[in-house]
Amino acid sequence: MGPWTPLLVLLLLSWSGPLRGQQHHLVEYMERRLVALEERLAQCQDQSSRHAAELRDFKNKMLPLLEVAEKEREALRTEADTIAGRVDRLEREVDYLETQNPALPCEEVDEKVTGGSGTKGKGRRNEKYDMLTDCGYTISQVRSMKILKRFGGPAGLWTKDPLGPTEKIYVLDGTQNDTAFVFPRLRDFTLAMAARKASRIRVPFPWVGTGQLVYGGFLYYARRPPGGPGGGGELDNTLQLIKFHLANRTVVDSSVFPAEGLIPAYGLTSDTYIDLAADEEGLWAVYATREDSRHLCLAKLDPQTLDTEQQWDTPCPRENAEAAFVICGTLYVVYNTRPASRARIQCSFDASGTLTPERAALPYFPRRYGAHASLRYNPRERQLYAWDDGYQIVYKLEMRKKEEEV
Repeated sequence: MGPWTPLLVLLLLSWSGPLRGQQHHLVEYMERRLVALEERLAQCQDQSSRHAAELRDFKNKMLPLLEVAEKEREALRTEADTIAGRVDRLEREVDYLETQNPALPCEEVDEKVTGGSGTKGKGRRNEKYDMLTDCGYTISQVRSMKILKRFGGPAGLWTKDPLGPTEKIYVLDGTQNDTAFVFPRLRDFTLAMAARKASRIRVPFPWVGTGQLVYGGFLYYARRPPGGPGGGGELDNTLQLIKFHLANRTVVDSSVFPAEGLIPAYGLTSDTYIDLAADEEGLWAVYATREDSRHLCLAKLDPQTLDTEQQWDTPCPRENAEAAFVICGTLYVVYNTRPASRARIQCSFDASGTLTPERAALPYFPRRYGAHASLRYNPRERQLYAWDDGYQIVYKLEMRKKEEEV
């Protein structure tokens, strides 16, 4: 070691003290800055939470107001549609009254007055029906059956719109209800938790029975007005037909069905007074009255105005009847027993007179012991959509020409 070594050691020791002091101050400064940053971050988080809470409160306050505004808008639209329908009906009634008052002698009478259609009346009765299409088929046999699932109660209706989207499924559960389920496609309906996939449409008046029909974007159904069948009022034995727009969710038209003394159409389905049906020709109604309580009646309806164009007294008995449907202008009535056994078509009535009883097939349904609460024919698919004690079933039909022998 040289003579300078102790001096170097003393210099290093003298410099290490200030360095350690500077490092200590630097660490304290960094710690203070970090603490300040943490406080700023905490303040930002508090402000964000407060703003989020205020937004949630504002949203919760606005949602009910928006719902109320939407309901008021729908109510106003419905009221406007109702007023328009009443005005139109009053105009038709005025025309009808004018036609009932004979013109004075030597006065020219406007053709509109003498030729007006009048109110929604009963139409021609028991006249041969003139086919609107060239549809000339009849049932040969009920070929096969497919049980889709079990949904809802023992009575209800499921169907497609024969004039609308091919995939949509409409389900109306129960005989007195006001909410219909709409499924985007058949696959969604068959899922285990099907109701979650469905949208719900609520009608303003509950339907009666299982005679509803989806046709051309509208829901047609029978409503019991105050004092209607079973109500014990002045309108006892009458029902009102409702035409409900499924997209706009408004009542487009309504009319008291022009038949007095209505009774349940089918002996085995006591809740259905008017059973609406659609085929290649349009809209039909199956019903029964006290005037002839033993047999069914058939009516051809105008789907636009709900006018009754023609009516027929059919030879098909009500006793042990459970449901019916129409194909190419021919009414097919399905019969069963109580307790339920194997269903069978035992009566048919062709409004055009082309299909004679001797040529009509009377097929059994595929072996299944149950009771049909409703049957809906889809002319586009040539299939029946059935509701059988809560089970939804599809029947495929085999057709033949009406002129062919059985």
